[in-house]
Amino acid sequence: MARNLNSRIVRAMIALTLLAFAVVYFGLTAYFFFIYEWLYPNSVDDDFLRTGDVVTLGLLLGIGISTASLLGWVLARRIVDPLKSVAGAARRVAEGDFSARASLRRSNFGEASDLVDDFNQMAERLQRAEAELRYSNSAIAHELRTPLTILRGRLQGLLDGAFIPSAELYGRLIEHVDDLSGIVEELRTLALSNAGQLDLQYSRLDLAVEAGAALTALEDQFGTAGIDTTLSLNSAVTGADRPRLRQAFVAILENCCRYASQSTVHVETGVAGEHVFFRCTDTGPGLADESRARAFERFWRADDSRGRSGGGSGLGLPIVKAIAQAHGGDALILPSREVGLAVEIRLPRREPPVSICE
Repeated sequence: MARNLNSRIVRAMIALTLLAFAVVYFGLTAYFFFIYEWLYPNSVDDDFLRTGDVVTLGLLLGIGISTASLLGWVLARRIVDPLKSVAGAARRVAEGDFSARASLRRSNFGEASDLVDDFNQMAERLQRAEAELRYSNSAIAHELRTPLTILRGRLQGLLDGAFIPSAELYGRLIEHVDDLSGIVEELRTLALSNAGQLDLQYSRLDLAVEAGAALTALEDQFGTAGIDTTLSLNSAVTGADRPRLRQAFVAILENCCRYASQSTVHVETGVAGEHVFFRCTDTGPGLADESRARAFERFWRADDSRGRSGGGSGLGLPIVKAIAQAHGGDALILPSREVGLAVEIRLPRREPPVSICE
């Protein structure tokens, strides 16, 4: 491929040079043999093309072809080098080496730079996706193993007569089943979001009302966790999926219950330009700077700063981000110099469509 492209470019440059030479040569010949005689009929020139003229034309032709060949070779190198680099890196990626990256010389043209940059970004995303897939598979197995082991142990104990059947025991078994169902449903939501198939039923709603409803639903949990709340619920009307949005609000607030007990949580809604927002700020232990970038990764927990004793599947914030992005918005951790953590859901301001959207 590279040699073929090189030779084609060189041949094209040579052809252009020969064409230009032919136009000049035959144009001059036509001029001297026809036009010149018509203009000056009495002129006599027995030696129209002398030896020096022929040599000069030959030198010009040789210089033109050599120059075109050199320029064509340089141009071909500048075109082919990034292509060869991308092709080599793509071959390594196809073989399973997602760390492969294409290189670029400083002298390459802009299109080659864009090609290499786009390929490297794609390879980086593939590498992150592959690492996340491996981690997710391991984490899913870990998260499901514990409740399944407990269920099997309790059921085996009931079968062997080691446990006495009681309403309390059955209630615990149902709780473990509910935990499993919750994890499966969360994984399903993330899978639909990644596939772009998360169906949303849009309707006109106010984020302030939905935030208030989510807070009311978690009132007992906040009391148990010793959390005080302060509110600044300003009207923020937009078109969104009410159950999904409330699911995201509840996930953020439950995060506060698990990891920011005995703290103060400030919940705020409002309008900022073309966006509406829901913001939840706690005064808990917060996250280190290096951990903020991983807060939305599946199954990730900041064990050092926010503990695992409160439970949780590690899917809460990833689902929050998936729901926000499905609405055309985003979820992010706000930078803060103070203690605690601030999570914001930002959605575009819009009227709900007439029919069901994606």
